[in-house]
Amino acid sequence: MFEFASADDLIAAVVVLAVMLLVAFPFHEFAHALAAFRLGDGTARLFGRLTLDPRAHFDMFGGLLLVLTVLSSGGTFGFGWAKPTPVSPHQLAGGRRGEAIVAFAGPASNLVLATAAALPLRFILENEMAVPSLVVQVLLTFVVLNVALLVFNLIPIPPLDGSKVLFTFLSPATAWRVRPLLEQYGGFILVAAIFLPISPNGSSLIDVVFEVVAGPILGLLLGL
Repeated sequence: MFEFASADDLIAAVVVLAVMLLVAFPFHEFAHALAAFRLGDGTARLFGRLTLDPRAHFDMFGGLLLVLTVLSSGGTFGFGWAKPTPVSPHQLAGGRRGEAIVAFAGPASNLVLATAAALPLRFILENEMAVPSLVVQVLLTFVVLNVALLVFNLIPIPPLDGSKVLFTFLSPATAWRVRPLLEQYGGFILVAAIFLPISPNGSSLIDVVFEVVAGPILGLLLGL
C-alpha cells in the first residue's frame, strides 16, 4: 500500500509528518487565533487556542487522514487538518474585512513555513552542498505539503478559509444571499471538486487548481 522510492523517502515522509503535526498545523491555527485576538476577538484565547502547543490544536481524524494520505502517496501529497479555531465574527474589528484577515492568516502561515524551508533548500541545491539526501528530501516534502495546504485552504468553498475571503469581496447583499447556500452545501461541493473528474485524463477540479496555482508557487520558491 505504501510505496516509496527509497528508505530515505520513507524516513523523510515520517519526519515531515511529525513536523506538520507538531509545528505546521499548530502554527496555522495559532495564526488564526492571533489575528482574531489582535482584531478584538478573545474567543480562541478563552478556549486555550492562542498557543503553539500542538496538543491544543490536534484533531484525531484530520491528523490520521494526513498520515494516511502522505504515506499512501509515497510522500508526494498530504491532506488533513487541525482542530478549527473558534472565532466570533461579530467581535472582530472591521466586520467582514476582519473575518477575511483572520481566515487568510492561516494559509499565510503555510506560505511562511514553505518559504522558511525553501530558502535553505535552494542554497543547498544551488551551491551543490554535500548534505545527506534525507535532509534535501525532508525540506522538499515540507515545502510541497505547506504549499498544498496554502492553495487548498484558499479555495473559496466552505468550510475552507478561502470562502471567508471570497465573501469579503462580494457585495453585502450578494454575500447575504450566497453565503447560507454555500455554507449548507459547501462540504458536498468540496467532495465533488476533489473526486469528480472534469477532464479526459481523469483530473478533478482540485487537481487542476493545484497544477495551475501550486505549481508556479513551488517553481518560484524553489527557483525551478
